[in-house]
Amino acid sequence: MFPYYGDVAMMKAAVESVLAQTDTDFTLTIVDDGYPDESLPAYFDELTSRDSRVVYHRNETNLGANGNYRKCVGLIQHEIAVVMGADDIMKPNYLETVRRGFEDPSIDIVQPGIEVIDEHGRVYLPLVDRIKAGMRRALVGRSSQAVVEGEPLAANLIDGNWLYFPSVAWRSSALKKHNFRQGYDVVQDLALALDIIMDGGRMFVTDTVCFQYRRHRESDSSVRALDGRRFVEERRFFDEKVREFTALGWTSAARAARIHVTSRLNAASLLPKVVSKKMWPGLRALAGHVVRP
Repeated sequence: MFPYYGDVAMMKAAVESVLAQTDTDFTLTIVDDGYPDESLPAYFDELTSRDSRVVYHRNETNLGANGNYRKCVGLIQHEIAVVMGADDIMKPNYLETVRRGFEDPSIDIVQPGIEVIDEHGRVYLPLVDRIKAGMRRALVGRSSQAVVEGEPLAANLIDGNWLYFPSVAWRSSALKKHNFRQGYDVVQDLALALDIIMDGGRMFVTDTVCFQYRRHRESDSSVRALDGRRFVEERRFFDEKVREFTALGWTSAARAARIHVTSRLNAASLLPKVVSKKMWPGLRALAGHVVRP
C-alpha cells in the first residue's frame, strides 16, 4: 500500500524500488491523495500500463495522512501488507526478508533492519536514530533476530519508539482489525502497533537491512514539534495509554506511559531552536510538556 502526497521525484524513486524487488509476488496499490502536479496523470497511466502489478487510485478529495492510511487499509486484499512511505526506498531484498518473518503464523508485525538516508539519499545516523537503536537493543539484546511480545514490548516502545513505520510489515488480519486510530497524525503508527500488541500480537525483529528510511530535516513531524502540536498529541496519547495499560494490569507499561521520558527529552532538546526562531507559543507548549507533573 502506497499512500501518496508529496515530492514527485522521491515518489518515483520509491515506486521503482518496489518494482525492483527480488520477490516479485506482490501488488503495489498507489492511493494518491490529490497531489497537485500536472505531470502525474501521464506518469501513473504509463506506470499501470507498463506493470500489471500496479493499481492506482486517486482520492476525489484530500483525506490527509490519517484518512489516506485508513483508506489504504480498506483496500488491502492480501495476507501481508506494508504501508510504505512515498519518499522511502525498499532495497531489493525487502519483500523476501519480511516474508520470512511471517512463516511463523503467530507473527503479526515484522520490523526489519533499516538504514537512514537524508533528503539527498545519503546514508547517515543522526542522534535520534542512535537512541532508537539503543532502545531496540535494550529489548532484544545483541541477537540478530528475535520474537517479542506483551507488556515488555509495550513498555519498551513507550519508553522510546524505535519502530520505523514505513518499513514495518503487518499481517493484514491484525491491521484490518485495529486500523489506524482516528485523530492521530504523529503517533498513529505507534498507536496501531500497541493496539495489536495489547491484543496478543507478536513481533518479529531482524537485523537484516533491507529498507532505507528517509529522515527530512524539515519533515511534517519536525514542524509540528517546533510549534508544540506534536507534544499536545503525544500527551493525549500517553494519557490514553496509562488508562488502557492499567486496565490490562500492565503496571510497568502504564508507568512508562505516565513518565514518557524520551518524549520529554525530545521536547527539551528543541527548546533552543524554538527560542532562536522566536516561536513563543511553541516555547510555552514545549516547556509545559517537559515539566508536566
